Amino acid sequence: MSDALYMDDSYLKEFDATVLSVTDDKFVVLDQTAFYPNGGGQPHDEGVFICNNEEYPVVFVGKFSGKISHEVSKPGLKEGDKIKGKINWERRYTFMRMHTAAHIVSAILHKQHNVLITGNQISPEKTRIDYNMEEFDKEKMKEYLAEADTAAKQNQDVTISYLDREEALKDPDMVKLAGALPPAVKQLRIVTIGDIDKQADGGTHVKNTQEIGTITFLKAENKGKNNRRLYYTLE
Repeated sequence: MSDALYMDDSYLKEFDATVLSVTDDKFVVLDQTAFYPNGGGQPHDEGVFICNNEEYPVVFVGKFSGKISHEVSKPGLKEGDKIKGKINWERRYTFMRMHTAAHIVSAILHKQHNVLITGNQISPEKTRIDYNMEEFDKEKMKEYLAEADTAAKQNQDVTISYLDREEALKDPDMVKLAGALPPAVKQLRIVTIGDIDKQADGGTHVKNTQEIGTITFLKAENKGKNNRRLYYTLE
């Protein structure tokens, strides 16, 4: 998405944009945005729009019919307005660190057991990953998290590139989400974490794994047949 500035620069904290439309005095679509919309287990960004010295808090961001829509908490914006967007950076950066860590954890699980991710949810305090594994061994889960933490401390660069969809999907490891394929677009955004992981992904990430911090095991749960759940936090 050419209007999604976060796709190429997750560190963009401020940006200028033009209002394309406003619905019900609160749902705002811009010509470009650095706000990440809710999806893929990663929560939406929060922040503020500034227009004519007035602040409009952004309380929710979602993608609807292919367009990124920002919900503001007060009326006043109109089509054609020029705004400056500012992202709540502390919240965003926490999600970036959590998300990159999730890719590393998923890569370790995939390498060890060829499992796929069946669900995940990032929050500021912890991240949950669900995966389809027959075996349930809490001590092994701790070992995998420790292995992921060791990998994260190896000073691995995280890079963004783009591949033609057909070419990208020739690699069976490019998609680690069970029952899901990337969107039907000609080019896929590929996130590469050093020699640890490479997969199609639309979320925000840190530039280097050392920014993640320490990946710490919280708990593991048996959620039924071939359904395991793992929780971790960052320190």
